[in-house]
Amino acid sequence: MLRAKGPLLTIDVGERTATETSIDDHLEDLVGGRAVATALAHDRIPFEADPFGPENRLYLSTGPLQQSRMSFTGRMNMTGLSPLTDGLVSTNAGGYLSRNFVDTGISVLELVGESDELLAVHVTDGGDECDPSGSETASRLRVEFEAVPELEDATVPETSDYVEERHGLGPEHCVAIGPAGENQVRFASVMTYDHRAFGRGGLGAVLGAKNVKCITFDGDAAPSIEIPNPPEMDIHREAAESEDLMRRQGTTGNTEMINEVFSLPTRYFEEYEFEHADAIGGDAVEEKKYEKGACSACAYACKLPTRDEETGLETEGPEFETVYSFGSLQGVGDIVDVMKSNDLCDTLGMDTISAGVTVAAYLASEDEFGNAELAHDVTERIAYREGIGDLLAEGVERCHDELGVDSYAVKGMELAAHDGRVLNGQGLSYAVANRGGDHMYESRVMSAEYGGRIDPEGTLGKAEALVEGENEAAFRDTGIVCAFGSDYVTDDRLEALFDADHEELLEIGARTVELERHFNNSRGFDRGDDRLPYDLPDIEAAVSEYYEARGWNDDGTVPSSAIEPLATADD
Repeated sequence: MLRAKGPLLTIDVGERTATETSIDDHLEDLVGGRAVATALAHDRIPFEADPFGPENRLYLSTGPLQQSRMSFTGRMNMTGLSPLTDGLVSTNAGGYLSRNFVDTGISVLELVGESDELLAVHVTDGGDECDPSGSETASRLRVEFEAVPELEDATVPETSDYVEERHGLGPEHCVAIGPAGENQVRFASVMTYDHRAFGRGGLGAVLGAKNVKCITFDGDAAPSIEIPNPPEMDIHREAAESEDLMRRQGTTGNTEMINEVFSLPTRYFEEYEFEHADAIGGDAVEEKKYEKGACSACAYACKLPTRDEETGLETEGPEFETVYSFGSLQGVGDIVDVMKSNDLCDTLGMDTISAGVTVAAYLASEDEFGNAELAHDVTERIAYREGIGDLLAEGVERCHDELGVDSYAVKGMELAAHDGRVLNGQGLSYAVANRGGDHMYESRVMSAEYGGRIDPEGTLGKAEALVEGENEAAFRDTGIVCAFGSDYVTDDRLEALFDADHEELLEIGARTVELERHFNNSRGFDRGDDRLPYDLPDIEAAVSEYYEARGWNDDGTVPSSAIEPLATADD
């Protein structure tokens, strides 16, 4: 089976050490990406760990397809213990980081410990060297620990500028946090290429708790991995020739249709339809788009560099989820206002979904729907934990009582746009997903409900499809393949790329989901956490169907007999 190559590089930022460990056995079993990172996290993060404590570990990982020239592969995975959900979370980001990461020769970076000063960490494929503080680096790589007190509260672009000026490395070589991460906002993102986010779950706050401002990667030591062709170049050619609406409008292309036919949550979930959807939807975004944007090696080029000529505002996006969270959900009907919110989140380092939903909850509490100026002010205050921002930085689940509004979150994670009250299978997905209210945990059922292949009403009878969708998504995050390439990187092409039956690939996804669930069970999660902030028909019976399809206990726990250690690499 095709798999990633390269060792695990463990960096302890408290001890200022770096150590390489072979994880070949784990890569052979689990390919790379999310699956390997989840197995490592399951076995190496203490079940009782504090998300903000030095014992939490952050994993950055690639799959074998990051060695290809194929479209839909310019992505990376990040895994850790989430300060937002208090469980294990994985998130991934596009951009141009992945090729620079694999050029160092490693497959997984593990970050542990806590620095006593703000650091930039630099990883290159140099020889055995020592870092400037004198701590020996037990690695063939060169790992430099640079104190950067001057970057305290620096924005993401300011950090990128510093790295480029001091080290000659552009933002495509860097992951960084903004003020939100430093101030441990529970939904802070880790950013790369300035506008691409490891967004959901607050892993930027974990980096902030470790006092790491940024990490850079550079080298020329990528291991050789032979990618099957076909289908590699067939996929790439078809992506380049595609006339999909998404290539012009990104994920905003269906905004108006979703608003008219299904639901676009509006005014903090009080309404199902937004009267100004056309002013913030796909056509409005396309009007502001001034050039094509892509991720590494991708000819599909669905990103959205946008500019408002009148104000001079430039950003990337907004994508559909941001149009929802900072647009309809806040009652804001001006695309430039949504663009500004998007840019604030990218610059300050925050997940636009969680930030937007939390700000919408505040606007609801103040009866200020539609007040974009207030929304922008509050968004900035969250990043610095100033005034009301200190409360809102905790997220909706932790602050809704004080605001006097309902909590629209699952397992602490604010709900995405795709409305489970209308798409009932998606509602079930939110309820049982290990990371809560995230639409990317599974998209097969959601897409089928939108497309009419599954009746969106009702929850019963959807568990089997949901399990398959979760397993498929987990494997795609392992490979790693962009979710938006599913029409091109089809099941049969995945089989050809990985030289494995589709069922073998789904089994890797299933093991990943099960390890996540077992880790969370070991922290006290059970059936009581698989609940929604609204009622759906037969939801309890549907949850039981899901557990049965997974082979889990009816209390939502994984049988101990199903778990065996998968990641035994030594520190």
